[in-house]
Formats: sequence, structure tokens, C-alpha cells
Amino acid sequence: MWFEILPGLPAMGVGLLIPGLSTAYIHRFTNGGKEKRVAHVLYPWNLMERDRCISGVDLYYKSKCLENID
Repeated sequence: MWFEILPGLPAMGVGLLIPGLSTAYIHRFTNGGKEKRVAHVLYPWNLMERDRCISGVDLYYKSKCLENID
């Protein structure tokens, strides 16, 4: 019957959830507390490059406040 599928649904859901969550936590851990930014379009890419130049340490995820920018 159709209800025989119900015990497998939570197991399949957890199996699909683990890779997405673990990727987010790995990115957060390796990028100093922020998730990895991905830019497939030119405008967000330019913003990431701007952030990288402004940071002073050549990393887009280490940001300075606006009052500290020369």
C-alpha cells in the first residue's frame, strides 16, 4: 500500500538535507564566519571584487567599515 513508503521518507529527507547543511557550515568555518559568495552574473562579481579591494587584506569576506576606507 501507499503508506509503506512513509517510514522511508524521513530517512530520505535527512539524507538530502545533510549535504546542503554541511556545505554551508564548512563554508562558514573556512571563510571566517561568513558563507561563501558565488557570483555567476557580472554585477555581483564586481561587488565581490570591490569588497576584496576595500578589505585591505585581499579577502572579500574581511570587511572594513565605511569610516575606515581611505
